[in-house]
Amino acid sequence: MPNPDLLQSAQKIYQAALKAVEPEKLMRESVSLDGQKLKIMDQSFDLNAFEKIYLIAIGKAAPFMAAGLLNVVGSKIKGGIFLYLPGTKISLKKIAAYPASHPLPDERSLKAAVSILKIAKKLNKKDLLFVLISGGGSAQICLPSGDISLEEKRIVTDKLIKAGADIKSLNTVRKHISDIKGGGLAAAAYPATVVSLIISDVIHNDLSTIASGPTYWDYSTYKDACRVLQKHHLWNSTPDSVVRVIEKGIHGQLKETRRKEDEIFSRVFNFVIGDNKKALIAARKTAINLGYEAVIITSSDQGEARETAKKYTSLLPNIRPRRSFVPQIICLLSGGELTVTVKGKGKGGRNQEFILASLREMAQNKQDYKWLILSLGTDGIDGPTDAAGAWITPVTADKAQKLSLEYNTFLNNNDAYNFFRQAGGLIFTGPTHTNVMDVRIFLQRF
Repeated sequence: MPNPDLLQSAQKIYQAALKAVEPEKLMRESVSLDGQKLKIMDQSFDLNAFEKIYLIAIGKAAPFMAAGLLNVVGSKIKGGIFLYLPGTKISLKKIAAYPASHPLPDERSLKAAVSILKIAKKLNKKDLLFVLISGGGSAQICLPSGDISLEEKRIVTDKLIKAGADIKSLNTVRKHISDIKGGGLAAAAYPATVVSLIISDVIHNDLSTIASGPTYWDYSTYKDACRVLQKHHLWNSTPDSVVRVIEKGIHGQLKETRRKEDEIFSRVFNFVIGDNKKALIAARKTAINLGYEAVIITSSDQGEARETAKKYTSLLPNIRPRRSFVPQIICLLSGGELTVTVKGKGKGGRNQEFILASLREMAQNKQDYKWLILSLGTDGIDGPTDAAGAWITPVTADKAQKLSLEYNTFLNNNDAYNFFRQAGGLIFTGPTHTNVMDVRIFLQRF
């Protein structure tokens, strides 16, 4: 068994990170109502100025963000829509529940997008629309441009994900083949006031990328969308209808996505109420309370999981406590979102692949690593699996050797889940109802 103190500490640390970004908690901290004066972070809105108030909630955290906002302004809301993933059981007064899909859009995504735009288009200058946004929203609302079919958009999305495209690149393409992304929802709601409350699942909280920026201006172009597909060697295998739309855009026959100077954004307000950094700060505080010397390395990890594993495992042997004459325990924390280029037919996710690649690197370097390394998705879902991520210690390597588990065999097949199913180390949190990318924890006792 691993050092129980380290494993128990790791569990307490990641649980603190998850708790800090619970949607309803974030709403309580960010939104308050004093009479008719609504305060959101550092800005106030006079609700007397609006005739009708509606609510739209999209993304993995949608039901719980909606519940949190209703606890504050429920009596003011006339109606709206929230999306939910399979297995979520929640009902909200005055707000219609629509089933959603993830990571690929389906007919439910199309129905949700049409219904949401129907609400937005009936609003006028004296109305207010709350839009609650969290990661996963891109798949949950889908309205393909031109003659692109739903199936063709699914094909493009699936190819990009499997090719290891990061979320910014993926959503650059999505925005340019959609009638609701890239500011499309804000355009539909204009001239109503739009207030978006956002839980960020992207690096640097890029609002144009979170859920493909339905209420935010876009700076990418059709040429950028083309470059993404070419970079990942997908342009020649992209459905003809998608190619036609992008080529028309490049040649100026279609308008670009909405730009910063567009009048529609004069009445749009966007607030990020939760992100990866907030989770890491809570994790560090807990680690310190447990007696660790705790440091946040970064909240913006990106790139291929295997390459990132090489960087971290080369760094760890050089870490030493500041006071060598006193027994010390060290906690390093990082966050962000890695990618995996899928070539095999196995089962796994970016966090499990990062951990397995880290284990392989340590074995190849033949150094005496004594670290516990853990990586998990804050949404509780790592790839198409029921695990949130995985952890390893030197004991993991011993068990893998006894079971004759070859690291390269599992990595080459993108099958980290089945490696850890046998060797131990899978993390199961169940749905967390939030999503702020991933959290990594490195612990060692000196």
